[in-house]
Amino acid sequence: MDGVRLHRLGKRLIDLARQVTTDAGDTALTPGEVAVIEDVFKHPGSVVTEIQARTGFAQSHVSASVSRLREQGLVVAEPDPGDRRRTRLTVADLARRAIMHRAGRPADETIAEVVGEGKAARVLKLLAELEELLD
Repeated sequence: MDGVRLHRLGKRLIDLARQVTTDAGDTALTPGEVAVIEDVFKHPGSVVTEIQARTGFAQSHVSASVSRLREQGLVVAEPDPGDRRRTRLTVADLARRAIMHRAGRPADETIAEVVGEGKAARVLKLLAELEELLD
């Protein structure tokens, strides 16, 4: 497998994971907002410049995404106790619970829709083996 095929497979797996963890009625987030909220979820208490460094987005893009996420109640901002000019960000409790609930959904049904019932068990077994080998 070459790098292009590996990249395509990785993107396809990310797309499938997104299908599993997203409801049809969900508030639509841009890919940038998803990346920002994922970063804040992994690194609670971050400031915009830290998120910018980890995501590689322009600071203005991160700031705009954070602003939209705050308006939707998905991210909470609090002043940094050590430097009141800085704002520390965390994922709101409701959003955290929703993320954890969705992350725990089984992928079986989505995999079966994509490859068919007959191949789903094999694909799930191969994915479990791949996870074991790469972790």
